[in-house]
Amino acid sequence: MNASAELLKELRIDRSAAPPPRGPSSSRRWLWVVIGLVLALLLALVIGALVSRKPTITVETAPVVAMAQAGGGSTAVLDASGYVVARRMATVSAKITGKVREVMIEEGMRVEEGQVMATLDPIDANAQRSLNAAQLDAARSQIGGLQAQLRQTEAEASRLQSLVGQQLVSRSQYDQAVAARDSLRAQLLTAQHNAKVAQDALSIADLGVDNNIVRAPFSGVVTAKAAQPGEIVSPLSAGGGFTRTGIGTIVDMDSLEVEVEVGEAFIGRVQPKMAVETVLNAYPDWKIPGEVIAIIPTADRGKATVKVRVALGVKDPRIVPEMGVRVSFLEKAAPVGAEAPKGVRIPATAIVQRDGKPSAFVLQADDKVQLQALETGATLGKDKQVLSGLSAGQTVVINPPEELKDGDKVTLAGADK
Repeated sequence: MNASAELLKELRIDRSAAPPPRGPSSSRRWLWVVIGLVLALLLALVIGALVSRKPTITVETAPVVAMAQAGGGSTAVLDASGYVVARRMATVSAKITGKVREVMIEEGMRVEEGQVMATLDPIDANAQRSLNAAQLDAARSQIGGLQAQLRQTEAEASRLQSLVGQQLVSRSQYDQAVAARDSLRAQLLTAQHNAKVAQDALSIADLGVDNNIVRAPFSGVVTAKAAQPGEIVSPLSAGGGFTRTGIGTIVDMDSLEVEVEVGEAFIGRVQPKMAVETVLNAYPDWKIPGEVIAIIPTADRGKATVKVRVALGVKDPRIVPEMGVRVSFLEKAAPVGAEAPKGVRIPATAIVQRDGKPSAFVLQADDKVQLQALETGATLGKDKQVLSGLSAGQTVVINPPEELKDGDKVTLAGADK
């Protein structure tokens, strides 16, 4: 009995004793293992994405354009830029130095040939004219007096001549009368010459008065007003900033033409009377027909260009001097009924050599490019004729980089703006 009781005591739990030390539980160890596996998997995914990711290439594109139809137009063989210039343009000034009294022009005003543009203060010119007019009157009055004296001496000499024949007067008396007559004739001739000089001086004085009036040398439009009443104007620069050299600038709008500079390497494509098409930078949708007037027979060795004059086939108020233009030199248009040109045209910079063949990268709907082999034709200025491999309406990549490959995804230039 006592033995059984002892055995039961041994089976009782002693709650007063300290618990044995405990190590990390198996569940916590499994939690850390799972977290480590997840982090390793995420790291592997990120590294794989970075390794497999290829950056997109930014490219510029251009449309594929159909060739011009037969009889429907001409093909540009060369493009050049230039400016609208006026062949007749003048800064109008007075012939003399003087003070401006009145200015009768404004910018944009139409003036006719001979129309008064301004007047100067004529006080000095009027005074000089009055002096010359008085000198002319004096010379003319002197002529009158000498003519009266001459008539008297001529009559006296005539009477003495008859008396000398009758020996009623001495010969010396008659000679004195003849000498007096001849002297008066010489004085009268001198007076008449002086009167002519005075008349010429008066005419010059009239010109001096007229020089105070500034007139338009030809019909045109005023593009600049350079002087105001009270300012001093002079045909020559007097130095400083207080003397004007002109009243205003007028331009003959009927003399407008275009000047373009063509590179020496391409000037052989341009011929006199060649048809052109001019587009103003201000009106890009307006195509103005024209033709080549002349090729200036000199080159600019600094820029390696030759200047070409181009006529405008349209006179329009929208065309003004110094406007920037783009000129397309056109080859002769095909006659009506001729066979239509084949293929399409694309910028020559879109064509690359791949595997020894001319090719182009065609932009697809998903912004990926497809390398397309081409059969090319004639060179059309900055463009190239493509006989097969492309169709009108497609889009090609221009200036494709060397690293661009078939199937690459691209970003269009300016798409992120």
